[in-house]
Amino acid sequence: MLGLMERLDHPERKLPPVIHVAGTNGKGSTIAYLRAILEAAGLKVHVFTSPYLVRINECYRLGGRLVGDDELRETFEHCERVNAGNPITIFEMETAVAFALFAKHPADVALLEVGLGGRLDSTNVVEAPLASVIAPVSMDHMEFLGDRLTDIAGEKAAIIKRKVPVISAEQAPEAMAVIEAQASRMRAPLHAAGQQWHVSIERGRLVYQDERGLMDLAAPKLFGRHQFDNAGLAIATLRAIDAFKLNMSAYEAGIVCAEWPARMQRLAAGALVAQGPQGSEIWLDGGHNAEGGRVAAAALGDLEERVSRPLVVIAGMMANKDADAFLANFAGLTRHIIAVPVPGRDNGMAPDRLADAARALGMRVEIAGGVDAALQRLATLAYEVPPRILITGSLYLAGPVLAANGTPPA
Repeated sequence: MLGLMERLDHPERKLPPVIHVAGTNGKGSTIAYLRAILEAAGLKVHVFTSPYLVRINECYRLGGRLVGDDELRETFEHCERVNAGNPITIFEMETAVAFALFAKHPADVALLEVGLGGRLDSTNVVEAPLASVIAPVSMDHMEFLGDRLTDIAGEKAAIIKRKVPVISAEQAPEAMAVIEAQASRMRAPLHAAGQQWHVSIERGRLVYQDERGLMDLAAPKLFGRHQFDNAGLAIATLRAIDAFKLNMSAYEAGIVCAEWPARMQRLAAGALVAQGPQGSEIWLDGGHNAEGGRVAAAALGDLEERVSRPLVVIAGMMANKDADAFLANFAGLTRHIIAVPVPGRDNGMAPDRLADAARALGMRVEIAGGVDAALQRLATLAYEVPPRILITGSLYLAGPVLAANGTPPA
């Protein structure tokens, strides 16, 4: 990656001020809040996130718009030509394209999401960001990052740069100890949830507090209790760096307007929705690890308290994920799982294997050839109350669902 940066004349050194975001869960949602708040203040924001759901253009936002097809193609071709066949991963090339695009277009700030880990991630070539942000760290990608939480936290904490503010979500004690130690080594000021800043829910509103005062804001548009924490992390980041002099109205507007598809997203209409039981609720969430399952299950619990409906989970996962740990979160909420393949993915988990994990948890299991077939099957069943249906298990499942339903992801 460093060789390609040199051959491209170091676009990573010509970026607008960078906010760098790592973590296991919540990175994308945190970036969505950061972008919405900054744009509500009238600032131009570049954003690089991954993976995409339907089109690769989703990974690149240039000053508030998705990059166009022609410019994206030309930039990929340019980076590939300059790389001249040298060894490079797909994500490194995608990152190089982001840097080339962002260096060419002026903006006030660039938001960069780490792809995997942090220490060896291609985004980590940025030497002096405005802030290093660490969303919740949990067990995932153990084959690359290690099988202990402290190992994974160490990989994430490696984005911390000397004297650059670090803003951390609430972490497990062993993960926080790693982050604190790295921040201390790098003499980087640490702003940690539960210590330097706090976020809570009071009467359905988001209440944020730090040493500078209290903010009483409307609830996030994105659904789930965990989204209050993600929004709090975004607020804490912007308050810690204080580079943009934002007013309260920008924070309020950003929190209530932020959008991030396939994260407890309600599918209200579309081609797939029409195939399900009439009057049913259909939700889409790309969670794929134990912690992602936990927050989705908590959101479903909140929905159940408001309006009770029978719950069915349609799940498809990648083969390297822990299906037992993921599905265990739903064992107390539903006994009906439909296992489906992840379309177009040779490394998807076989539905039989996913079904075995659900059966071991005491769930009633069916296997369907796809989400459409699962919804059609549910439409033939007699429900006294139309069911609540969650489609989940992988972002690589969520993308085809959005495409088939005709729901634009951005």
